[in-house]
Amino acid sequence: MARKVRKKPCTTKVTSKNQVTLPVAALRAAHLGIGDELRVEVQGDGRLVLIRDVDPVEQVVGAFAGLSAAADLEQERDAWT
Repeated sequence: MARKVRKKPCTTKVTSKNQVTLPVAALRAAHLGIGDELRVEVQGDGRLVLIRDVDPVEQVVGAFAGLSAAADLEQERDAWT
């Protein structure tokens, strides 16, 4: 069952270095944390959307447990000796 996320408005300012501080409550509600890389999309005048940028390779790392080129090569070598 999906959790409902309250959309409580909060504000922040753009600094002289073009930085913003995101409210902790908003980050938690979006399941974002320290070190997450975000893609910024412009969706019109005054609207930016932040999207977690996920490396497609990292999504499949470890998906095929037990399979590796090194292990396969060792098995082939053992078969010939």
